[in-house]
Amino acid sequence: MKNPLAHLMQQAQRFQESFQKTQEEIAATEIQGESGGGLVKIRMTGKREVLKVDIDPSLLREEREVLEDLIAAAFNDGVRRVAKLKQEKMAALTGGLGIPPGFNMPF
Repeated sequence: MKNPLAHLMQQAQRFQESFQKTQEEIAATEIQGESGGGLVKIRMTGKREVLKVDIDPSLLREEREVLEDLIAAAFNDGVRRVAKLKQEKMAALTGGLGIPPGFNMPF
């Protein structure tokens, strides 16, 4: 091998590019969180920015606290789904690197 350090630097550069691309894909992905059997839906990006809240009209007759709880539950469902997506994408990216499970990448 001509220069092992140069080869290592090229690998690091390729990983950094793949990492950046994966971050952009996650950020652009839209996720939907739900609660109340789909009566409340929240659509958000992979950056956890809420795009749309959809509330079934039948819930508008419910007490305020019930609606608030369903909205919070739908938001939390969306956040969990974003975390799962991020974990799956990063696991695919870092598969052969020996990074310990649960290690959070910086984003």
